[in-house]
Amino acid sequence: MIPLRSARCVSPNAHPCDHAHALARRTSFNARRRAQRGSMAVEFAIVFPLFFLVFYAIVTYSMIFVAQQSLTLAASEGARAALRYQTGATSAASSLALRASAACTTATGLVNWLAGSAPCTATYAACSFDATMQCVNVALIYNYASRPLVPSLPLIGLPLPASLTASAMVQLNPENLF
Repeated sequence: MIPLRSARCVSPNAHPCDHAHALARRTSFNARRRAQRGSMAVEFAIVFPLFFLVFYAIVTYSMIFVAQQSLTLAASEGARAALRYQTGATSAASSLALRASAACTTATGLVNWLAGSAPCTATYAACSFDATMQCVNVALIYNYASRPLVPSLPLIGLPLPASLTASAMVQLNPENLF
């Protein structure tokens, strides 16, 4: 005769006490889960400020990098615009003044996303390396200290630049000015 097994047995070879051990293990596992309830929230509260600080630093420095690259591109495009012939020039000085004005107009148009806070200065003079040639220097300066792209957080002293600058120079032959 085959003994009748309880419906609670997991396997045919299981001892009746095995079920009690499994139930005790499951109960202790649930008790441990209840005891650890909220621990993930505490861990998150501890780790979140560090992650936020790293994310904030990445965003801040990437915006500074984008602004610097934009200023550099605008200065070089402004210098390139100074190479173009300007109509209405009657002398070398007026031609250089018109070219400098066109250079600043082009450079300022490229950094308009900085809300006009990057003033352009275009100067022209004899080149220092060859006095027979004329040079037009285009410079852009963005005062980052007074107009930061990302607001600074209190109690966090990230080292930030006071200003971002870019300049480009183009050499012009006086024979081809006008």
